Amino acid sequence: MRETDTLHRFMLEEAGVRGEWVHLDAAWQALLERHEYPPVVRDLLGQAYAAVALTAATLKFDGSLILQVTGSGPVHMIVAQADGQGRLRGLARFRETPPEAATLAECAGADARLMLTLDPGNGGERYQGVVELEGATLADAMNVYFERSEQLPTRLWLAANGDAAAGMLLQAMPGEDGHAVTRGSETWNRVTILAETTGASELLELDAGTLLGRLFAEERVRLFDGAPVRFHCSCSRERVGETLRSLGRDEIRSILAEQGSVDVTCEFCNAHYHFDPVDAEAVCAPEGTQPPTPDTRQ
Repeated sequence: MRETDTLHRFMLEEAGVRGEWVHLDAAWQALLERHEYPPVVRDLLGQAYAAVALTAATLKFDGSLILQVTGSGPVHMIVAQADGQGRLRGLARFRETPPEAATLAECAGADARLMLTLDPGNGGERYQGVVELEGATLADAMNVYFERSEQLPTRLWLAANGDAAAGMLLQAMPGEDGHAVTRGSETWNRVTILAETTGASELLELDAGTLLGRLFAEERVRLFDGAPVRFHCSCSRERVGETLRSLGRDEIRSILAEQGSVDVTCEFCNAHYHFDPVDAEAVCAPEGTQPPTPDTRQ
């Protein structure tokens, strides 16, 4: 029976290669319930959703990892985010529906870029890596990013449809005395060639144990217990209030004069936050103070 909403770590022990496998079901449906996407845009976002889950799992951190694709094409923005607790969210923005068989470049544009941002949280300094978007698929583009940015050889495979999003990642393990499997070595070539035989249907339909057993039948595979992954949006009324505060009192009062209230909808989860004039004044008030109470006497 296939596991759902699960991320598994595994090791090819004799090869010195580690990996991640993820299958997103309810976590993927929770995102799709909040936005309606054409199939080609949906599947591209699903691949990004799986990719950020896999990549975040290779890191030891408490913050969040953000994968972003931006360009001038029909699909001008894709964002997916994962944190160290297996919480995911994402969205796509498109100007028009790309052709059904459109390549990545045709979707995002020839000038598109791929960005990975590591936000450690708690006010820590962000790290961002940026490369031009290359390759026919998002997996190809991610592999180009890894080749240019990672010291350890890393490859991934991605798939998504209207039911699920899934993926697999392989990465050379750090070796003793700094020696590890290198890109282009016989060992790395062997395991990646084996992994290349998997297709989208296998990623989407097979459980981790079955898939790894088929791909690496001659390898000694150690599969670790799965960890849950889920959709989660970190927006809150307090965070929206902080954003409004950064606009300044004059800007907020200008919005109130024009619209009578301040209304904000989260792009990720469609949660709606309503601030009436009293709420908005409270947002602007310095900490430790209260806005004046309206005089309701007749």
